[in-house]
Amino acid sequence: MISKQEVEHVALLARLELTEEEKERYTSQLNVILEHVRKLNRLDTSQVEPMAHVLPLQNVFREDVIQESMDRDLVLQNAPAREGGTFKVPRII
Repeated sequence: MISKQEVEHVALLARLELTEEEKERYTSQLNVILEHVRKLNRLDTSQVEPMAHVLPLQNVFREDVIQESMDRDLVLQNAPAREGGTFKVPRII
């Protein structure tokens, strides 16, 4: 069980100003969460293999295939400004 004083202490550390109503609400909500965690801790998970992720993820990257790049002149064809084979952009700083 978490006490109202512990909620106040955490709020102080987080520099949160809580009203009395918020302190009561968060104390109640945190106790519900902690009770749920206690229930989960009572489950027998000895036969469950540890996992890094709940979903079976696979590598989503495509194969790296070498291919021709676009022609530079074609790429720069619609550029509003270019200089020496590159895009010319306005100075930012």
